[in-house]
Amino acid sequence: MLQQVSQGAALGGIAVEARDLVKDFDGTRAVDGVSLAVPTGSIYGLLGPNGAGKTTTLRILIGIIDPSSGMRRVLGRERPLEAAGEVGYLPEERGLYPAMHARDAIAFMGALRGLPIHEGRRRADQLLAEHNLGEWAKKPIRSLSKGMAQTVQLLGTIVHRPKLIVLDEPFAGLDAINQGRLEELIRRETRAGATVLFSTHVIAHAERLCERVAIIAKGKVAFDGRVDEARSQLRPIVRLRTRASDGSWRSAIPAAARREGDEWVFELPEGGPEPLLKALIDGGAGIETLAIERPGLHDAFVAIAGNRAAEEMGQEKVQ
Repeated sequence: MLQQVSQGAALGGIAVEARDLVKDFDGTRAVDGVSLAVPTGSIYGLLGPNGAGKTTTLRILIGIIDPSSGMRRVLGRERPLEAAGEVGYLPEERGLYPAMHARDAIAFMGALRGLPIHEGRRRADQLLAEHNLGEWAKKPIRSLSKGMAQTVQLLGTIVHRPKLIVLDEPFAGLDAINQGRLEELIRRETRAGATVLFSTHVIAHAERLCERVAIIAKGKVAFDGRVDEARSQLRPIVRLRTRASDGSWRSAIPAAARREGDEWVFELPEGGPEPLLKALIDGGAGIETLAIERPGLHDAFVAIAGNRAAEEMGQEKVQ
């Protein structure tokens, strides 16, 4: 981990670093030796099932709670609260004053981070207009739909233009349209130079958004690295359909291959596609379709964290 941190720092800096974080609650270990490094300007995901320790890890990283042991550094500070004015945080538990107008709610959240209230209102009007919510600026939160209210809280999280944006399960409860809008907002903020660190138990969001992920299970980091590095731990998958049902070509099909309908499905053999194709052609298999698929992040998650963690992740379907 120390080597990964130093390499990342050399390439562009580390926005958030943790080393051997431990957190115990009344004899229960919620975080167990977590180490990670979030490169500056990246989209980084904490991926794991509910109860894996993601929320506790985020709260430790930004200084809401202290670890039992271990080191954390946020935007260069070993005391995370010293960087609070440069951090935007959206907690898993949403909360806005129902009677407050949308623009005032955004401005108020900015004021908590040191942004003057008049400037917060100006930026709130701009942000609401950019998200097609301008007509709702002076309407109370209680009159907004759940998706609109969540968008307002997210805009309040970024109104002070933080360098680091930390989002805890930001997609929870959003419909497909608002999920897509949130994904685009995250991309836009990183294009503007922010670092985004978010937790999720929906693999598809991490796969679409993240450059790097930490896979967390039972309070431990099972993997920390680039998404393509996680995928590369598995061999590509071959899907093959032939006209012939048998022949000498069958020796090229691994013994572990399975049938899905009229297709053979198996890992690409070590020799690559060329020997496989030669054996199929020379053996008269009569290739109808042959596709080589790169394993997805879900497959990598199963291989890294295990089937049980993957089943727990699968309880919520992404839109």
